[in-house]
Amino acid sequence: MRIDLNSDLGESFGRWELGDDRALLSVVTSANVACGFHAGDPSVLRRTTADAKERGVAVGAHVGYRDLAGFGRRFLDVPPADLTNEVVYQLGALAAFTRLADDRIRYVKPHGALYNTIVHHEQQAAAVVEAVRAFDPDLPVLGLPGSRFLALAEQAGLRTYREAFADRAYTPDGVLVSRREPGAVLHDPAAIAERCLRIAQGLPVEAVDGTEIVIEADSLCVHGDSPGAVDIARAVAERLRAAGVAIAPFAQEAPAARGNA
Repeated sequence: MRIDLNSDLGESFGRWELGDDRALLSVVTSANVACGFHAGDPSVLRRTTADAKERGVAVGAHVGYRDLAGFGRRFLDVPPADLTNEVVYQLGALAAFTRLADDRIRYVKPHGALYNTIVHHEQQAAAVVEAVRAFDPDLPVLGLPGSRFLALAEQAGLRTYREAFADRAYTPDGVLVSRREPGAVLHDPAAIAERCLRIAQGLPVEAVDGTEIVIEADSLCVHGDSPGAVDIARAVAERLRAAGVAIAPFAQEAPAARGNA
């Protein structure tokens, strides 16, 4: 039994620092690196990609809406063609820095409001899929199980992987509870670790209303900006390994393609 452990990293900007990227890179196996639209600046991108390479952590592109002020957590009604180009732009920026680190982007994971929007929004989901396909059709994508994004990505021939969130509450329908709702973000490392083990084992976990749901996942996410993120990630990793679950990146080495050299 194996599963990936990922975290959103590279989200500092200028003199504003967010999260403990170095500590998280010593725990996780995949890093969703901000590409400059919701967070991250060139120096942060270069440092984060270099640190990930040094620690053998797979780098994923954490693409989002162009919304620095809202940290990418506000829906933007972007025309699909523009959204495709904005995602390609972000992929190009991160690819430049992974190349300097003698590495490459291993996968794509949308961020924040974009991630949640393309669970159901057909046009925006298709726009993100088209961006990935045009940039590098060998890049896998990471998203919510049952989302339109993963369905359209699979139809386009992209490799798809399912994600569960260690520190977020779920509705009975298997989607994330809005951060505006009480109890949307979980904080107890021990309880989170136990829930992650159940997810890895394919066992049901409690939704926000107490009902039990099964969340199929290839990767578990610990948000790097959550309070206590490092403690949570360590607790999850330790609990999984103690139960015999191997932690390894879902995105393995692949031949370099035209957009991601």
